[in-house]
Amino acid sequence: MQFTAEQIADLLEGEVDGDPQVLVSDLAKIEEARSGTLTFLANPRYTDHIYTTKATIAIVNRDFAPGRALPKTLTLIRVADARMAFTILLERNNELQYEKKGYEQPSFVSPKARIGKNVYIGAFSYVGDDVEIGDSVKIFPNCYIGDRCRIAQGTRIHAGVKVYHNTVIGANCVLHSGAVIGADGFGFVPKADGTYEKMPQVGHVILEDQVEIGANTTVDRATIGQTIIRTGTKLDNLVQVGHNADIGAHTVVVSQAGIAGSTKIGNYNQIGGQVGISGHLVIGDRVRIAAQSGIGGNIGDGETVQGSPALPKGLYNRSYVVFKNLPALQKRIDQLERELAEMRAALQAGKGK
Repeated sequence: MQFTAEQIADLLEGEVDGDPQVLVSDLAKIEEARSGTLTFLANPRYTDHIYTTKATIAIVNRDFAPGRALPKTLTLIRVADARMAFTILLERNNELQYEKKGYEQPSFVSPKARIGKNVYIGAFSYVGDDVEIGDSVKIFPNCYIGDRCRIAQGTRIHAGVKVYHNTVIGANCVLHSGAVIGADGFGFVPKADGTYEKMPQVGHVILEDQVEIGANTTVDRATIGQTIIRTGTKLDNLVQVGHNADIGAHTVVVSQAGIAGSTKIGNYNQIGGQVGISGHLVIGDRVRIAAQSGIGGNIGDGETVQGSPALPKGLYNRSYVVFKNLPALQKRIDQLERELAEMRAALQAGKGK
């Protein structure tokens, strides 16, 4: 689609400096832009590029004053914050990529399902009995939505996602390809003969509003009750969340992290890549856990930890300096022991005279 500078300025509450009717159809970095694209300038380090850019439109801050002549084909849109304005355009451009409606065939939608307005269901998808789907939900091809699921308005479910029965998904969530929501929790009871009896997992999963689930991430259903991911939380690709876990609002969990069952994590936390968190723990609010840390105990509000087992970050850093110097320390100890042995030998020799 093409948009004029005037249309873009209206969206961004900006002012056109140049031709208001000039058209663009794509976005680009300022140093790589070509004719027909829109770019932006927010970082002063890139200022030189605006004098040579081939972009048709550039978004700049209102106080931008060119130091020399700009390209004659360049139109500026002046806004309060160029970076934020470009972010808004990226969001709008992203929305346009997914602006689909209707049912593609072949797909199956149960006659018992309740479907809102402007919904898209891609080819080879399955929607089970008593499912409720809100307005403007997008379900891309090869998805499975099990019986009695609830999906609120504006949520986008990418190709190949599997949502097991009784799952509840809030508004404006994003589930990326390969995610599995609501598979059985890992519940097995050891028997006297050394084998295991599977404990049925009869709970469900709740994703609150504005949750994002990365590609190939798994969130297990509860044994009983619920596994819950709260408002605004973002899980990266390849994250595992165990049964009955409770992850608080606006928390980010980075790739390959694993959270065991029944652990409760607070709000506004940052959990690094390949972190392992044991089950039945309580982790407070605004906690930061560095990558590859192993968490085997509770963590209080506001702590920053690192290591395996994790220690307070300052203590870990001091300990790591010692650990890194262990070979040199060993040499010094060996040398001191040799010198001490020589002194002892000399003393013994002196006593014998």
